[in-house]
Amino acid sequence: MPEIGLPASVEHFTDPRLGEDLLWREVRIARFPRPVPALFLDRDGVIVEERIYLSDPRDVKLLPGIVELIRAARALNMPVVEITNQAGIAHGYFTWSDFVRVENELTRILDEHGVALDAVLACPYHPQGRPPYKKPDHPWRKPNPGMLLEAGRLLNLNLKSSVLVGDKVADLEAARNARLACGIQVLTGHGKEHTSACAALNSNEFPVHIVPGAGDAIPFLRQAAIADWEPPVSA
Repeated sequence: MPEIGLPASVEHFTDPRLGEDLLWREVRIARFPRPVPALFLDRDGVIVEERIYLSDPRDVKLLPGIVELIRAARALNMPVVEITNQAGIAHGYFTWSDFVRVENELTRILDEHGVALDAVLACPYHPQGRPPYKKPDHPWRKPNPGMLLEAGRLLNLNLKSSVLVGDKVADLEAARNARLACGIQVLTGHGKEHTSACAALNSNEFPVHIVPGAGDAIPFLRQAAIADWEPPVSA
């Protein structure tokens, strides 16, 4: 099997989670027998502290409230899916090996708190990236909904009852484009810079909730779970 990833002059990288399309799909649980709602999380500025092109595991620091949010999703039987643009790979600022080290450290820290992510999807494409990652409008790159749609396909998710938490308007636009139940913007990360743009997305069809941090999103998860509940079938 040929090696895949960055060009040979930059990095040799082979991992079954990286497809021949150079998109990252890591699914850690079995596919659900019936569609279920999910919690989608952006990574930088939502799960972990914002760093410019995070590539060093030593810089991985959880944000307040994220453990409680993931734990609440678990209690509601909602899988938790990380969806992250990784333009640093496109620009050559770091490699897939660096990405894996950061994700491994994130997994380790979450495990210490007794929680985990159920899937991770990452898009390295960028309009100003270098080949092979230079794409003007890749369907996976947020604000496009490709990562959410792919997670829905892989895990059998009910997207219309799912929730996304992000800090940027592109996160919420991806949620709207995937027809999620709602989008939640946190004011961590780049949140304060994107508040007006996120608020402008609010509509009856796609409610947008703006909250200080991840823990404040918990009530909206409960609303989605209640809306998705189906009464048992009578004998």
